[in-house]
Amino acid sequence: MHAHSHHGTATRTFAIVTLANLAYTAIEAGYGFATDSLALLSDALHNLGDVLGLGLAWAAAAIARRAPTQRHTYGWRRATLLSPLANALLLVAFAGALGWEAVRRLGEPPQVPAMPVIVVAAIGIAVNLGGAWLMRGGHSHDLNRRGAFLHLLADAGVSLAAVLAGIGMLQLGWQWLDPATALLVGAVVAASAFGLLRDAFNAAMDAVPAGLHQAQVRDWLLEQEGVCAVHHLHIWSLGAGEIAMTAHLVRAGSEGHDAFLDRLHHELDERFGINHPTLQVEFGSTCHDLHDPAPHGH
Repeated sequence: MHAHSHHGTATRTFAIVTLANLAYTAIEAGYGFATDSLALLSDALHNLGDVLGLGLAWAAAAIARRAPTQRHTYGWRRATLLSPLANALLLVAFAGALGWEAVRRLGEPPQVPAMPVIVVAAIGIAVNLGGAWLMRGGHSHDLNRRGAFLHLLADAGVSLAAVLAGIGMLQLGWQWLDPATALLVGAVVAASAFGLLRDAFNAAMDAVPAGLHQAQVRDWLLEQEGVCAVHHLHIWSLGAGEIAMTAHLVRAGSEGHDAFLDRLHHELDERFGINHPTLQVEFGSTCHDLHDPAPHGH
């Protein structure tokens, strides 16, 4: 029941933030074309990329609610890992396009009315900070929400740069600030995309989730009562906030086996956030009598 409530809230949040950003992007693009401001147009293009990314995250959060089937036994929760990967690739593509156009315009910056740039960009700060505030809950352990959260914070920073550029054009007549701001947008996008792209790729490749160390989990398992060896330990992310683990334990004595497993399951969740462990246990009389099994293929 808790999981359904969590996914339902996430879906509503993505819907609200996506639609608000889509409306703002349309307004900003309209003013950008009307004033021939590359700062507004580039920010609108950046926001459009983020709207597409937020749309992917929204869709992933909705798909993740689908129940498991006989074919997809884990359900569709991994959609929340694939969405940030596509999101990061979109950011990289937009960064290149924005940077190219900004460099082209630096030589002959057009005359841009500064006041519309200031007003529209200031609205963008409010919209993006409001969206980031909605996304703040759970973003530290949910890669899908983290991607959207980082996008919105970056967008707020870019809009602030556009406001400052508008003030500079208004007070000093520095028209080059318009394409220079667009160039800054491209740099910010590329920088924010790198970390997200790395984390999303690692998650898609079933890497051990960030912040978890396989060696620490192995050492903790070896400290448990009667455990002589740990083999075939694998840890990976199933989706937002869900971490799976499989391990083969060699244990001396089978006393209290059920209680032993229950305690391990509970403490793996409490200590490491591993909430889908699967443990295979081999028994013997004492550790001295047990020998490490030969490695075998899967």
